[in-house]
Amino acid sequence: MTYNSTPFRTTCRLDVRQAGIITKKDDDRSYEYGATLTRWMKKKGISVFVNDIVPDLDMLIVLGGDGTLLHIAEKAARYSIPVLGINLGHLGFLTELTESETFHAIERIIDHEVTIENRLMLKARLLSEDRVTSYRYALNDVVINKNALDRLLNLATTADKEYITTYKADGLIFSSPTGSTAYNLSAGGPLVYPGLATITVTPICPFMLSSRPIILPAEKQIRTRFDVDNDSEHAQIIVDGQPFWEMRGNDELEIETAEHFLQLIVSSSRDYFTILRNKLHWGYQKQKDV
Repeated sequence: MTYNSTPFRTTCRLDVRQAGIITKKDDDRSYEYGATLTRWMKKKGISVFVNDIVPDLDMLIVLGGDGTLLHIAEKAARYSIPVLGINLGHLGFLTELTESETFHAIERIIDHEVTIENRLMLKARLLSEDRVTSYRYALNDVVINKNALDRLLNLATTADKEYITTYKADGLIFSSPTGSTAYNLSAGGPLVYPGLATITVTPICPFMLSSRPIILPAEKQIRTRFDVDNDSEHAQIIVDGQPFWEMRGNDELEIETAEHFLQLIVSSSRDYFTILRNKLHWGYQKQKDV
């Protein structure tokens, strides 16, 4: 099944018998709130696994922020576990519910149908002369970033072996539609509606102003070769904010759409555009002093 043949948004009833709770790492508030939520759910006859993702969970509750959710996205997607994000700070793009909404939201999930969005994920691997790495998976983005402060990267990029261009820049961002509001947005890339099947390629601080972001169909296989003037040059590959590989001369980074989607439980009272307005302050006008 391809991403284009999978509905972006579905409505279903979850039979919640086993649930997982993921707390933010080294955060006492998150852990304490998780303990309170665990006791509450056990009173309803639900078995709870804390900071342990097993294949037969009926849902996964993330307590923290978008970063906490990104860390568990790969495993949750692989096991097809629906994920509910509870943000214990400010409203997040992925962890969109607030602490005060938690118990009411879970009550509705237990007793009513829920809306689930199938969020496209990316997979990446590094190809070099002496090795091919295993795939790493990203909900937001895969980034090639320079290590040296004084040298731009030359990144020859193709889509299905068709040459696009050689980007001369500080790096490249390959983002999913979900990740379009992350580093891609900061680098001047476009906002992409999360229901679209696309991969966005955005250069970081390009040397040429004409070097612009491009949105590609999700079925394209993208490869970027690192062209260097000498063997001492290298770059770093970062997957959803975590550094994984060092890229050296003539190495290639391969990007494709992943086989699995993140099943994200979304609020019935807060749509994507409401979140954008709140996070990006669209239409915000500062009140004048009287």
